[in-house]
Amino acid sequence: MTGLLLLGLGGLLFWGRVSCNRGAYPSFTDEVPFKITWPGTEVSLPTSGALYSDDDFVIMTTAEKEKYKCLLPSLAFGEEDDGKNYSGPSPYELLEPLFKRSSCSYRIESYWTYEVCHGKHIRQYHEEKETGQKMSVQEYYLGKMIQRSNSAEKVEEMEDDKAARKKEVSTKNIEGQLTPYYSMEMGNGTPCSLKQNEPRSTSILYVCHPEAKHEILSVAEVTTCEYEVVVLTPLLCAHPKYRFKSSPVNAIFCQALAGSPLRPQRLVQLDKEQEEQLKPPFGTASRGDEAAPVGEEAFTSTHKPIMVGGQAQVAVGTTHISRLTDDQLIKDFLSGSYCLQGGVGWWKYEFCYGKHVHQYHDDKEQGKNIVVVGNWNAEEHIDWAKKNVARSFQLRDDGVQKVKSVSHFYGHGDECDLTGKPRQVIVKLKCKESESPHAVTVYMMEPQTCQYILGVESPVICRILDTADEHGLLSVSA
Repeated sequence: MTGLLLLGLGGLLFWGRVSCNRGAYPSFTDEVPFKITWPGTEVSLPTSGALYSDDDFVIMTTAEKEKYKCLLPSLAFGEEDDGKNYSGPSPYELLEPLFKRSSCSYRIESYWTYEVCHGKHIRQYHEEKETGQKMSVQEYYLGKMIQRSNSAEKVEEMEDDKAARKKEVSTKNIEGQLTPYYSMEMGNGTPCSLKQNEPRSTSILYVCHPEAKHEILSVAEVTTCEYEVVVLTPLLCAHPKYRFKSSPVNAIFCQALAGSPLRPQRLVQLDKEQEEQLKPPFGTASRGDEAAPVGEEAFTSTHKPIMVGGQAQVAVGTTHISRLTDDQLIKDFLSGSYCLQGGVGWWKYEFCYGKHVHQYHDDKEQGKNIVVVGNWNAEEHIDWAKKNVARSFQLRDDGVQKVKSVSHFYGHGDECDLTGKPRQVIVKLKCKESESPHAVTVYMMEPQTCQYILGVESPVICRILDTADEHGLLSVSA
């Protein structure tokens, strides 16, 4: 059997002609990962996992007439133990301790704060100081649990648990992985004016994560006034059906036939181009005894725009800090000598604490095009902090109140063509726990024309927030 195949190799796409020794083409889906390897003249097949047969192959011909014989695997789908014989507590029973102890989780975004009080309600709110130091709160309830009698509640829970044991566990694509979850529905929220005053409602998806502390991973408005909240919790991990099962990578072994190179020429060319792209993009400082600035490192970024308070995040980037010790990094950051860079697409962003926020684009021919979004002035920030919330707090499970985030005002940026006024930006520094202790996430939003919000989230920031004074100013002696 022959035909045409659009083949993707490490980002390289090209048409190839395929002759298939199977009765039909192999089935490829996004749920089952594959990897094409080029072993050369000798193939050492794996002894476990997917099985291979000498007569189960395809002949691939590239656009350059290079020919390869590719051995296909019998698909491996991961662990077979899906909890069929599990007889322990139901998902609801595993989560019940969270509901009974009146625990709440918070997620602080650039404008809105989200409060999930498990088993009770979900609230979206924004606090702002008005003239005379009076606090103004704008809030919406995105959902509330319906109060029922204890007996009726118990009967319904038992029926739900019986149904949950029989049916297949629902999954959702979370950060590129199909992840099992347990869903709880909340309704009767604040009436929505965009839907004839129907009450807002939310689905809370509880996902197993062994090291989580019931954090809110994401909040999304899936349709008008209907929301979806993903919560990470270790409680569900006791149930085998809700543990994340990684899919094994199925290898396809492709050997060159007579007259063809070991690997396709265009793939070799692509590898060289990618190596060039991975070279440090921010300068060429020497790597001697002194640690080079982190801005020199390439950073990985995700293109996942999400809606926050009705505004799309226009850029997200994550930098993994690796060369500076924590103490030195904090000192350099607070002194303004170590700047954070982030952003994807045309515009990038540079934030130097206590100095400036820049938006820039590197052009090979015209050089660096810089737009000053905001400059630091301590007196102007203090005036701003007296009228707005510069510090946000969170009450921990042990009853201790901790600073969760601080906001700083940077003004006197370049004049905006659309408003005729200087650009300005609110920089929100937020404590965010992560498996990578030195990950820094930077995002920029523009809720109003030429008025920006720059979010900076990192575990490193958790170490310095408690030094914040009443105006949100941080101390170097962290």
